Amino acid sequence: MSSQRSQPAPATPVTARDVVVDTDDARLFATLAIPPGAAGVIVFAHGSGSSRQSPRNRAVAARLNAAGFATLLLDLLTPEEDVQDRLTAELRFDIALLTRRLTGAVVWASHHDETARLPVGLFGASTGGAAALATAAERPLQVRAVVVRGGRPDLAGPALREVRAPTLLIVGGDDRDVLDINRRACAVMRTECALAVVPGATHLFEERGALEEVSRLAVEWFTRHLSSHHGGAS
Repeated sequence: MSSQRSQPAPATPVTARDVVVDTDDARLFATLAIPPGAAGVIVFAHGSGSSRQSPRNRAVAARLNAAGFATLLLDLLTPEEDVQDRLTAELRFDIALLTRRLTGAVVWASHHDETARLPVGLFGASTGGAAALATAAERPLQVRAVVVRGGRPDLAGPALREVRAPTLLIVGGDDRDVLDINRRACAVMRTECALAVVPGATHLFEERGALEEVSRLAVEWFTRHLSSHHGGAS
């Protein structure tokens, strides 16, 4: 008998491509990646002054793709609005605007041929976390789970209490002000809410191993809460 052990088959590469997401008030640029047999689609909402090119969100998306989830990395602002925001920094805190755009992207994903049958999760960072929570409150039948990294859930306002999707709030242990905000937000939410603290991490999770821990936590949360919905669409 041969003593050689069989090696696991290499993971199928996931190809990402640019798409245009039409919402009620804008045409938004996005990057869509769908692994074979995807168990769900995770729509990303970036943080203040960032975009779909955020290296942190792209790293998390790659881990989600490897775990069998499709991802939609989205620019919440049009190119013209992005130029304006870089000068004034006003639109990045317009949670109502960001929520409308993210809600439009959820509707798009729910009708797009390749993702229509997949349960939807949201991954929000910083101010994008508030938009993710407000969108989950607005679309309770479509959004099945939410993960927020270093977010400002307080900026979701009254919508925070209307969220029905299970929510994971991930905060750096050394991001003390944001950690306190997230603790208070989780305490008032009326759905399943968990707070995960990454020891030694600051707001951007730039410390060694911090972003990998964020990715691991996100994969576990979406696997737990989206898998039971996979294949249930009509």
